[in-house]
Order: sequence, then C-alpha cells, then structure tokens
Amino acid sequence: MKISHEVPYTLTRAGTVMIPDPADPNEAEGVLNPASGRGPDGTLYLLPRLVADGNVSRVGLATVTVVDGRPVGVERQGVVLEPDAGWERSPLHAGVEDPRITFLPGLGRFVMTYVAYGPLGPRPALATSTDLHTWERLGPLHFGYQEDLDMDLNLVPNKDVVFFPEPVPGPDGALCFAALHRPMWDLDWIVPGAGNHLPAGLADDRPGIWISYVPVADALHDVAALTRLGGHKLVALPEFPFEDLKIGAGPPPIRVPEGWLLIHHGVSGTIVPGVDQQKGAHYSAGAMILSANDPSTVLARTAVPLLEPTTEAERSGIVPNVVFPTAIEMIGDQRYVFYGMADSRIGVATLERVGASE
Repeated sequence: MKISHEVPYTLTRAGTVMIPDPADPNEAEGVLNPASGRGPDGTLYLLPRLVADGNVSRVGLATVTVVDGRPVGVERQGVVLEPDAGWERSPLHAGVEDPRITFLPGLGRFVMTYVAYGPLGPRPALATSTDLHTWERLGPLHFGYQEDLDMDLNLVPNKDVVFFPEPVPGPDGALCFAALHRPMWDLDWIVPGAGNHLPAGLADDRPGIWISYVPVADALHDVAALTRLGGHKLVALPEFPFEDLKIGAGPPPIRVPEGWLLIHHGVSGTIVPGVDQQKGAHYSAGAMILSANDPSTVLARTAVPLLEPTTEAERSGIVPNVVFPTAIEMIGDQRYVFYGMADSRIGVATLERVGASE
C-alpha cells in the first residue's frame, strides 16, 4: 500500500511552561518529557520527569496554570514515583523516566508507562492510578514469545511505550488494548560485544515503532494483564533524513477523522553507544496517521518534521538539539502538545488540523 506524505496537522510553538527549580536537588539536571492527565475534578496536571545529579530520574506532579486559554506555567505538587522497586535501580544507576499516561475509560484508570532504569538497563514498566496522585506499580512489561519472530523481545531494551485510549481490533479481530513500543536490538547495553540481534524477517537494525496487544476481556478480569502483551508487529521504521537513526512514539495516539494521529520523534546525527545523555543526536517531531481499523498500518507520515530544535532553549541544554513530544491535552477548543526541550525544560506547542474543522 502506498503511504501518503500528507498529514494535515501542524505544530506551532506556544512557549515554555516549566523550567528547573534551582532550589530543588531533584531537578538539578532538568525537568522534561512530561506525561499529562485531567484529575477527577477536571484539574489539568503534568507529570514531568525530574532529573537529579547523576541522571537519577523521578516522576513529579504539577498543576498547569492556564491564562486566557493558554498554558503558561505550573505549580509543583511533589513527587509521585521514585526508583524504589528492584527493577528501577541498580548499584550503578537508577531512574523512573519519560512517563506517558493514557486514561482507559473501560477500566476507569489512568495507565502510566515509564522506563525503569534498572539492573539490565532501560526496561518498560507500568503503573495505574485513579487520581494521578497515587500510583500502584504493576511491574515490568512482559512481551510474550512469538515463534515467527524467533526471538524473545524481553531480552532487548525497550522504550517509548504508549497505550491507545480505547480498544482497537487485535490481530484476530477481537477488541484489544494496544500499545506502541520501541525495541532496541543492540545487546551491548547488557553484554558488551554482543552486538545486534534482530527478529526473523527484519534486516534493518535501526529502532522503529512496534505494536502489541492485550485482549480487553483479560484486562477487565485483571488489570495486571496490561503488562502481558502479545501479537507483536512492526509498524514503522526510520525512513526520512530527520529520523535517520531511529524513531519512537511520542504522546499516546489520539483519534482524528483520518484515523489515529501519532506524534512521534525522529533522531538523526550521531549516537555514542553506552552513553545516557547524548550530545550529537538531533531530535525532531513528526507525525503519522494509523488506520482506525488496523493501527499497525501506516496510512500517512510526514517526510519533514512538524517541529525541530531551532530556539536557544531547544538547542542548548543537558542534551542539546532536542524537541521530544510526550503529551497532548485539550484546553478549551485548542489541542496543546507538551514536549521536552534539550532535556532541560518543558515547552508547549499548539496542534492544529489544516483545512476543515473536525
């Protein structure tokens, strides 16, 4: 199927909403890459990644200050997740990083995916909440063995996990909760010198976006079933110059007239193996339209970025040249995308559809 490069959406900068508090040691190395959600009373929250000295991350909570319909700042409410569990820390490093949040109405819960920086490097994990303040860990994600891939996806690091906000058709047609994720095939993270180990049928070793599923019936019976994913399938690989090295999901997908709109990040430049905070990579934001009937199918994707690092705040920071979108919220009748700026602060951009109103 031919993929269109016409994605009728734009991102336009709307300012900065959060910068590090110099008096808070938890923010010594930046505030970035927030999740978001509206509490039971309608309050809009950001859940930013807070980075302390030594690249140790926590998940904070902050209410969003809105003036004249536009987000302009935050009021901090504290920390809601720290690297306390065994899969979130090791003697050499620790962290709960880059949260993404989806509210699943069928379960009546917020689902937070995050990267646990534990003993074997970055692994995705899951927590749930009913109010965004108190979170229950459900543990690391487990990717069921799939014979046609001829490999165990649990062996490789994985990031950028986002759940769709409503059930979608699964591989056999049954309704499923679905998650996008980004496996990384370089086992040097775990065993130096091991190199790349690819699934059967995949010749391109650059990290791309995959989809996996959990039957709705299983999750309704036991919410912990959301940690047990199957039906793994490749969605998209890097294709264009701004995503030459790798791509990954940004905020959870949103339903639009064309299907599912996925804002994603693309990485170009150079990456040094084994380094946490890269200096030579260039992160930009693009977009894809996924089929409503089969979200593993890409209908359209941008050949050039919707947003790339051009301002001083995006080009200079802990990791320079980064715009990293992670959350989308509606404020009034306007959608806003919250994004990390150079791994140091949090910006916001308007998301608008070109042409007819939705």
